[in-house]
Amino acid sequence: MNSSTGHYEPIVREGLSFVFLFASLSFLAWWFEHTWLSLFLLLLTLAMASFFRNPERKPANDEATVVSAADGVITEIANNVRGPVLNESSLTKVSVFMSIFSVHVNRWPFPGVVEKISHRPGKFLDARDPSSSILNESSSILIRTDFGAVEIVQIAGKIARRIVCWVREGDLITKGDRFGLIKFGSRVDIYLPKNFTVCASVGSKVKAGVTVIARLSPPVVQ
Repeated sequence: MNSSTGHYEPIVREGLSFVFLFASLSFLAWWFEHTWLSLFLLLLTLAMASFFRNPERKPANDEATVVSAADGVITEIANNVRGPVLNESSLTKVSVFMSIFSVHVNRWPFPGVVEKISHRPGKFLDARDPSSSILNESSSILIRTDFGAVEIVQIAGKIARRIVCWVREGDLITKGDRFGLIKFGSRVDIYLPKNFTVCASVGSKVKAGVTVIARLSPPVVQ
C-alpha cells in the first residue's frame, strides 16, 4: 500500500493552471503595452503561487501527539460530539479555518491506515459558521491508528468549492505527509477519541503537520 502521496512540488499541481493562466495574460498585456494591466495580472500570478504553495515541513517524532491537519486558526473545540462517519458520542472535534492567506495543503495529524473515504454533497456556507460542519459539502476520511479511530473532514466554504483528496482507502499514512487541499481556503475538522486531550485553544494559530493540538492522555491509575 502507498505510504506517501508524492505531492512534494513547491506549488501543488492543481494550482499550476491558475499560475500559468495569469502569467500568460500578464505577458500578453505587457506585449501589447498595457503596462498597468500587466502589473495587475502579475500580482494575481504571485497571489495564485502563494495560494497554492506547498512548503516542506517535518513534525516532531512523538507518537503521543496530534498535529494540526490545516494551517489557519482554531475556531471551535467541541466535546462529546459525533463525527459524520464515526458514530461515537464521546469524540472531541477541533475545527481549523483556513483563510485565503493560509497554506491550503492539508496534512495527516497522525499515522495509521485510511479505512474509509466518503463524500457528502451540501451547501456552501461561510466555513467559520459552526453549522457548516453539518450542512456544507465535505469529504470525510476515517483513519485507524494504534490509539483508536480518527476522522478528518475537509469542508467546502463560501468561496472554496473544490475539495481535493490525494489518497485512497487502504493507504498507509505518515504523520505530517500531505493528503489533499481545499482550493482557496475553507475548514478542516478533526474528530479525536476520548483518550486524547486537546492542548490548543480557540483562536490559536496553527500550522499543518507542525503545531501540536492534542496529546495522548496518561492512563488512569486505579
